[in-house]
Amino acid sequence: MTWTPIHNQPYTPVPYRPERIPDSESLRAAAELRARMDQRRTVRAFSTDPVPEQVVIDAIAVAATAPSGAHQQPWTFVLVTDPEVRARIREAAEEEERISYDGRLGEEWLSALRPLGTDKHKPHLTDAPYLIVVFQQRFYLDEDGEQHKHYYVDESVGIAVGMLLTALHLAGLAALTHTPSPMRFLSEVLDRPRNEKAFAVIPVGYPAPDATVPNLVRKDLDQVIVRV
Repeated sequence: MTWTPIHNQPYTPVPYRPERIPDSESLRAAAELRARMDQRRTVRAFSTDPVPEQVVIDAIAVAATAPSGAHQQPWTFVLVTDPEVRARIREAAEEEERISYDGRLGEEWLSALRPLGTDKHKPHLTDAPYLIVVFQQRFYLDEDGEQHKHYYVDESVGIAVGMLLTALHLAGLAALTHTPSPMRFLSEVLDRPRNEKAFAVIPVGYPAPDATVPNLVRKDLDQVIVRV
């Protein structure tokens, strides 16, 4: 089925009348969400235990509801389960990471990473039962193969990934946003079309029984909220 971009469709307004929930319920729901999301951590040690695929599919479906520039939805989520494909991704990613950690990143960036305990080894790419490789669609091709621009692609895909991480966490799963640089090998391994560019690799699963995370502190709200 061919998707028709919204700019080729007429403006067709429909009613939007969501039920307004009471303030007390809204306050309770917001506080519960805040508490649950405060428990979210980036995990690098994954269990190999299986995860119901529908949970991951539903999380991707949540991400696909994200707002996007001109409602062009410029994203593709490639769900990778094949062990051989994940092994190829890990091999290529670790080679790029080796080059980066051996000097390409620069000392300032390496210094920023040290408190996180990261290195060139990426076992999460093969341990986690799923990899979600997110691609941004820099442009789209119509039925005649003509190229058309997408708008606010970085912002749109970034919002979608944030919603994906939230959905996965609320479903009880762990995730990691992995961005090996450069990521051109992902397009080759996954045979993606020329209008797509890799944005992030997200391993998904349960934390390993012996998983640890850095002892980090979030900024206080008065450091991130400005009232005017």
